[in-house]
Amino acid sequence: IVPLERLRQRFGPGGRHALNGLLFAGIAAGLWYGHPTSALHALRDLLAGERATQVRVIQHQVYAAYRRMDLDAQRKILERAEVFAPTIEQAARAFGVDPELMVGIAAAESSFYPRDSRDGGKGLFQITAVPDAATAAAREKLGVSALDPWNQRHNAYLAAATLDLYRRQMNDDLFLTLLAYNIGPRNGGLRTIMQTYGARNFAQVQPYLQTLPREYPIRVLSSALSYRVWKRTGRLPRFDGDGVARDVQALGIPALDGARLAYETDERRSAAR
Repeated sequence: IVPLERLRQRFGPGGRHALNGLLFAGIAAGLWYGHPTSALHALRDLLAGERATQVRVIQHQVYAAYRRMDLDAQRKILERAEVFAPTIEQAARAFGVDPELMVGIAAAESSFYPRDSRDGGKGLFQITAVPDAATAAAREKLGVSALDPWNQRHNAYLAAATLDLYRRQMNDDLFLTLLAYNIGPRNGGLRTIMQTYGARNFAQVQPYLQTLPREYPIRVLSSALSYRVWKRTGRLPRFDGDGVARDVQALGIPALDGARLAYETDERRSAAR
């Protein structure tokens, strides 16, 4: 995978698309002339291995962010979150998204101080430009004809609807979903950036984000992790204490649990063969 990716980076967008075409043509030829089942297993293992590597890298970045976190300040943020937790849980359930992840987003966006921001963000989730489809979905779930971003229930539903929309656009890729949420729909959003440069995952798109906040997913996930640790243990222990790193890691990272289980299952199947 690494040599192929290095080769792709030497070309412009057109060249990368051509290289991708050659790769898939080779796969198609293997399916046509070879054993289809074996070829499909090989392709699945290649993609699963790439995904597993990406998840592991992100996990280490999230744990490192937690280690650097001002835990006293974070504890105060999480204490403020308690007031909004039932509303966030309800909105998350309405759209089938992870409530701990939503807490992480709100912590990163507003530190649970609902307010106006200089870039036009409003409320708990700093709602700015919302895709029309997400607005319509939030209105339908709430049963209202108009939404008020200063109504914290409306704000949470708008955030959950937006997160759900980008999750589906990004084929359930958590890291791309969070980037898309942060970038928003202006100028075509993250999907346009990825199409322009031929990027297809979080690692590949980062070099093209320029001044955009590529660290945003790590901020969100580290905040979500701190919320899980605090809720389950009643404290925010230092990550480098005796046995603390092991205990925190054993809790898992919100919204990454499923991704970890998915690639571990693929690895066990590959080993069994």
